[in-house]
Amino acid sequence: MIPFIRLVSFTVFVLIKLPPGDFVSNYAANLSASGETVNQATLIQMRQEFGLNAPFLVQYLHWIWGVLHGNFGYSFKWQQPVGSLIGERLGLTLILSVSALLFTWAVALPIGVLSAVRRSVADYLVTFVSFLGLSVPGFLLGLVLMYIGVTVFGENLGGLFSPHYLNAPWSLGRVIDLLCHLWIPMVILGIQGSASLIRIMRANLIDQLHQPYVDTARAKGLREITLLVRYPIRVALNPFVSTLGWVLPNLISGSVILSIVLNLPTAGPMLFDALLAQDQFLAGAFLLLLCALTVIGTLLSDILLALLDPRIRVQ
Repeated sequence: MIPFIRLVSFTVFVLIKLPPGDFVSNYAANLSASGETVNQATLIQMRQEFGLNAPFLVQYLHWIWGVLHGNFGYSFKWQQPVGSLIGERLGLTLILSVSALLFTWAVALPIGVLSAVRRSVADYLVTFVSFLGLSVPGFLLGLVLMYIGVTVFGENLGGLFSPHYLNAPWSLGRVIDLLCHLWIPMVILGIQGSASLIRIMRANLIDQLHQPYVDTARAKGLREITLLVRYPIRVALNPFVSTLGWVLPNLISGSVILSIVLNLPTAGPMLFDALLAQDQFLAGAFLLLLCALTVIGTLLSDILLALLDPRIRVQ
């Protein structure tokens, strides 16, 4: 993991430096667009202050050395250290992502098993709902739920906190308020994630149900539920678990538009603004953390696969 994350960090820094210009030139363009006079001496001073005149490799080494010591740099746009800026947003993003992941698995696993074992009208209905969940954009579902909340319940369902808890310190009341607002983005992200996993689980389990070892276990007199849990479901879970490597970062990066629509104080909108403003240290910190989540998710899926399937441990 360590050498791979080092390579990823360099790739991330290359990507955020690829667009022409930098934060200072973007700042100057915004000033010109608003009709203000651009002072070239001020721009030169800003470049020197932010270290943008240094060679590329020097900028990267300075940034990665700070990251290794817990210093992610300074945000040009927000005029704050990146670490303090993304701390709470990343925490809220992880809460939303983990809850959506648990909801996804809680929905996809039983429905996928049921649709594979009992292929009937319910299976066709599940298939239809799965394709519907795959095809409908998350932000559209968010807009529909917000419309229903305003017109039917008379409440604005956007955001993760009520107005009086928005900037309040953490307390039991703020946690309860977060849980009351969390279910809407959790359900929307869960529906999108579970739609594909239902299809994966169903296809894998149908393939395993016709294997000779299942007929042998049934001939030995095992109860049907014991047989399913002990053998075909356990094997069919392999691709299900292996998706953990891309589900974690997808839940974060894939919810950017949904977060903007629902006004969620998560990492997505701030990453979007940082990329538009070419705020390189803020964007680089977010992208590096997303890549680290991918690597960590892959490691967790490998460990779970080894625990789940003895053949992987033997080989």
